[in-house]
Amino acid sequence: MSFGYKTSWLAVRDAAPEEVADALGLQNRRIMDWIDGTNAAYRQGVFVARPVPGWTIAHGRIHLAVGTEATDPRFPAWLQMLSTQLGDVQFFATDRIGEYHAWAKAESGALTRAYCYIGMSGDVPLHIGEPTGVELELGVGQRWLEDGWQDWRESELDAWSAAMPSEHHVMRIAQNWGICPLDIPDDAVDVPGIHGFPPGVEPSRKP
Repeated sequence: MSFGYKTSWLAVRDAAPEEVADALGLQNRRIMDWIDGTNAAYRQGVFVARPVPGWTIAHGRIHLAVGTEATDPRFPAWLQMLSTQLGDVQFFATDRIGEYHAWAKAESGALTRAYCYIGMSGDVPLHIGEPTGVELELGVGQRWLEDGWQDWRESELDAWSAAMPSEHHVMRIAQNWGICPLDIPDDAVDVPGIHGFPPGVEPSRKP
């Protein structure tokens, strides 16, 4: 199984790994195979590769770039900037410990959809655009803390909680939008990728 859980990644349509690495400003670059690069990106840095035709993925649990947590006010502008350079750019993140689940997409520099849920705090800090078809099908991405939530009855709070996404919903959305990393068998990828660090981040140890 490839990566996907407890991390974040970008899926970029029809862009070469070098273009994505340049847009992210990656430094201290090393060429790595898919398995080693994926494992390294779980620890530090970012791994950019093209595991299937038509899609390049940039994976980084910690260092994808400044402002990549969807809770950060700079996140929308950051994704739009990447989209201006790269075209169709999608972002996904999930962490079951804090119940942090997010997805977003930008096309030609316009942020068309973004949603983020933080289960630990019970908040939806980001909701931009209309839910896509797969979100409507799954029943997620349609609610946040509406006005008057403080007065909800317990049954209303339970219904709200039941409508919140999980890590499995993030994978289903990624799959529907174009590519889910869980669908990429490690042994099927035979092209190397680029591992590096965004500006301001130095390697703490050898990946």
